[in-house]
Amino acid sequence: MDASSDRAAAALEALIARLHGRGRLRVWSLVITLFGDAILPRGGEAPLALIQDVMARLGIEAGAVRTAMSRLAADHWVERERRGRNSYFRLDARGRHAFDLATRRIYAAGPPVWDGSWTVAIATASAAANAAAELTENGFLKLADNIFLCPRTLPEQNGLREVLSDMLVIRGSSAEHPEQLRNLWPSQDIANAYRDLLKSWMPYAFELEQCSPPAALDAMAARTLLIHDWRRIVLRDPGLPAALLPRDWPGEEARAMVAGIYGKLVANSERWLDEAGLPAQTKRAAFAARFCDVKP
Repeated sequence: MDASSDRAAAALEALIARLHGRGRLRVWSLVITLFGDAILPRGGEAPLALIQDVMARLGIEAGAVRTAMSRLAADHWVERERRGRNSYFRLDARGRHAFDLATRRIYAAGPPVWDGSWTVAIATASAAANAAAELTENGFLKLADNIFLCPRTLPEQNGLREVLSDMLVIRGSSAEHPEQLRNLWPSQDIANAYRDLLKSWMPYAFELEQCSPPAALDAMAARTLLIHDWRRIVLRDPGLPAALLPRDWPGEEARAMVAGIYGKLVANSERWLDEAGLPAQTKRAAFAARFCDVKP
């Protein structure tokens, strides 16, 4: 291993230490990231041993992984099947649905284009409490306890018609969005999270530029950790059009960095999955389109 590869490995170890230094580690959440990012494109099923190998490279013991898988099975996020002495897992319908909704946000090439349209939903207190999570998942911003705003005209599908049925819904368009309006969203906490992501991962991105591609398991572990860190932020970000974002918004710089690192890890991490015995990707074009048009 040359000096630059040594530095890349050391940068990865620093990122793993950061993962463990953030408090109690949610192993089940890391496993969901691995499934959604790497296993779903290959049919959605993986043996426990494969999951444990990736988690072990991230410093997580086999027993903690078994506990996480038992929890996910009990909560109906994964299905477990015994074949001889081996256990195999796959996301069940709930897990697949959750990651399908998230995938568009995680691997988007950039913020959506805005056509100037809005959807405003005004709810009673009880309706707002019951619908807040689903409205947020569908791109609404909570402006007040019972007022939600979405910067586009939404088709009433995927259950939205029922959610909005007890609310006053106003649709329209406006080209006026003064700078002070941008202060309503997104929060400073999300901006700071993007900046922390940039600060934490830039050393690894730099070393990847200098060295040969990392070893296959290192690439798979780094890819899992990268998407895990990225999705923890991007799924809290309302995903506003660029025209409505603050001028110093760091989200797109972070997206470009993540896309650049991901592109350098894909080949070797996919080789590791091949060697681990997973079937070939079922939707190669969709996988190849991840982060498309984003320049590192």
